[in-house]
Amino acid sequence: MNQLLEWSPLIVFFIVFKLDGIYWATASLMVTTVALMSSHKLRTGRYKKMHIVTVGVVLVLGTATLLLHDKRFIQWKPTVLLGSAALAFLVSTFIGRRPLARRMLESVFSEPLDLSRHMWSVINLAWTAWFAALAVANIYIARNFAESVWVNFKVFGITAAMLIFMIPQVIWLNGKTRAAPAERG
Repeated sequence: MNQLLEWSPLIVFFIVFKLDGIYWATASLMVTTVALMSSHKLRTGRYKKMHIVTVGVVLVLGTATLLLHDKRFIQWKPTVLLGSAALAFLVSTFIGRRPLARRMLESVFSEPLDLSRHMWSVINLAWTAWFAALAVANIYIARNFAESVWVNFKVFGITAAMLIFMIPQVIWLNGKTRAAPAERG
């Protein structure tokens, strides 16, 4: 249920786009991202950093889209978010105890992962490159293809690309788990 809630802004955006076009879809995206952030706060008592960033970007670019009646602003949203993610992953390679890829991927497993710091840096840089490539692909498609192609890429293409990129890593990392030391009693 939580995953469906997390995907609700994207789902609503797509449905409203098909029914009423990009401007109504943009307005619905603005409302649903704020609703998602607020519902998370009500359920957990705290805001997710990613929700705050997403709401900020959506509200700024969405408002520009609606006020100026120019879809290019909302089309930049995935590029801004993916580019920001690429930058955050890159910076975390050099600053901090653990790169973002390690923090994100280790949370998937209950056992510790047996990887060197260097290997985590390589994985983290791969995520950096992947996010940057998707950011560039988004704006390329927005500029060179029909609006409906861009919406399909935003909703299905980026999602599929992320899964295609992540699943092999999770499978590979599953072989790198090590059992936690047995408790002595």
